[in-house]
Amino acid sequence: MGDTVLVTGGAGFLGSHVAENLVQSGFDVLVLDDLSGGFRENVPSAARFFQASVLDTDFLDSLFSDHSIRFVYHLAAYAAEGLSHFIKRFNYQNNLVGSVNLINNCVNHSVECLVFTSSIAVYGSGQLPMTEDMIPQPEDSYGIAKWAVEQELHISRHMFGLDYVIFRPHNVYGERQNIGDAYRNVVGIFMNQILQGKPMTIYGDGAQSRAFTYVGDVAPVIARAPLEPEARGETFNLGSDTPYDVNQLAEKVARVMGARADIRHLPARKEVLHAYSKHEKVRRFFPCPPETPLDAGLQNMADWVKRTGVRKSAEFSQIEIEKELPQVWKKH
Repeated sequence: MGDTVLVTGGAGFLGSHVAENLVQSGFDVLVLDDLSGGFRENVPSAARFFQASVLDTDFLDSLFSDHSIRFVYHLAAYAAEGLSHFIKRFNYQNNLVGSVNLINNCVNHSVECLVFTSSIAVYGSGQLPMTEDMIPQPEDSYGIAKWAVEQELHISRHMFGLDYVIFRPHNVYGERQNIGDAYRNVVGIFMNQILQGKPMTIYGDGAQSRAFTYVGDVAPVIARAPLEPEARGETFNLGSDTPYDVNQLAEKVARVMGARADIRHLPARKEVLHAYSKHEKVRRFFPCPPETPLDAGLQNMADWVKRTGVRKSAEFSQIEIEKELPQVWKKH
């Protein structure tokens, strides 16, 4: 058995794919997940699973004390950008304080490198295409939390020698995504709506654009990160180069699901309208797989969705601010 590594959020979508890559590479993989958005069946069978939260400091202390962990991959987060405006306390507790709990343990237990999945949400709007040398100007509480963690990693490396690699992935989709989540993951929302015979709902006119990224293109890069010495202390955009607007996405999703594109437009919400980034830097440091075309990646996900069927998540009951909350979210 190889070196021991910890994957937080490893029962979730992207985390489980990273954990799978690490198992295949011969690591002894520990998975930490509170199952608030993930599923036990996502965890690779060869990994050791611990159901707990990154907010449980007593558990984290014992986990790090009981295992000699070389690398930590931190993917646990509540990644709902639009909703984060209305759940500020919840957002900062889970996405910032939880991350700091991990950083503390990494420093105290001499972890060699922490790999952190941030987000292109740190950039905000008006900076296209987004490149790593831009000064982040996040426009939602989720992006602010991610940017704050990045800053904590910078000072922790300077103060304590904790190495890190930061990735800013964006709009990742694919097998194992929680399609029952009503607040995030537009591809999954569309597919779940089609399975239920409902129209696909789009906020505003659908002209907002994103570069949708297949999970198989990014998980291997994240898993490899600490093994590339030159990548340590660096930040990388990670994802697809080609943006599509949400109307185009809906048409493509309907096609792979074998359905008519029945679209219902809802009132626009406050969000970054266009978000896509450049990826020359990550290709200089890592052997990146060829980009999976959107149609091919969507077909892979659709085949999985048809096998697994409709999913429903528990209603989110911790809304903190009702003002300006989109009407469609109030029933959730």
